[in-house]
Amino acid sequence: MPKAPKTSKAKKLQKKVADRKKNPLFVKDAKNFRIGNDVQPKRDLSRYVRWPRYILLHRQKKILLQRIKVPAAIHQFSRTLDKNQSSKVLTLLKKYSPETKTEKKQRLTKLAEQKAQAQKSDQKKVQVLKFGLNHVTTLVETKKAKLVVIAYDVDPIELVVWLPQLCRRQEVPFCFIKNKARLGSLVHQKTATCVALTEVRKEDQAEFDNLARDLRQHYNENHELLRTIGGGQVGIKSRHQQEALKKALELEELKKTSQ
Repeated sequence: MPKAPKTSKAKKLQKKVADRKKNPLFVKDAKNFRIGNDVQPKRDLSRYVRWPRYILLHRQKKILLQRIKVPAAIHQFSRTLDKNQSSKVLTLLKKYSPETKTEKKQRLTKLAEQKAQAQKSDQKKVQVLKFGLNHVTTLVETKKAKLVVIAYDVDPIELVVWLPQLCRRQEVPFCFIKNKARLGSLVHQKTATCVALTEVRKEDQAEFDNLARDLRQHYNENHELLRTIGGGQVGIKSRHQQEALKKALELEELKKTSQ
């Protein structure tokens, strides 16, 4: 029987094989991603991952706070200290960290020994950071606090939302700082909503005065904090629609003026 004439596809394949024999380095060899053939390329599958519920809620809350209008009293918590200022504040507060359990045990043991031997105690009053929301509130109300540092990520925010206004009324310098865990580490706790400094040593007085003056300007005397409303940001799709509408209106206005 006569052979069937070669189709164009068969001719192309034959030519490709011939070209490969001539120069195998530069002939394009298309990949085949069917089962059992080439390995599939890596893709970003984060959109298809079933994330845990707490991650979904965290992301949804972040988007929601960007979309809805946030009252100024709550929005002011996002105005935290920058990296340089926060490092200065934390360095100063670190010097006044309260004693650990081991240090307290050693101090009390030494005090007991001195009492047993009828010796006069040489221990002075320890100047340390005060923490605990109720305790800090009492210190602010009695004007014993010299500096109050509030965490910006307290949840629920209603716990501390009134504290900045109380500090303004009592003329106590205050500031917002990122991460309640950083405040907690100063007082040997997991987290702390706020900490207060009541006494300052003589060697730190000049540094503290400069810091308190800056914080008063940025927070206590800054009336824009209580006027600026947060949120109100639209999504990327809505932003593109608004930009396209704005361009169309400008083009229409341009046509009217040119006529």
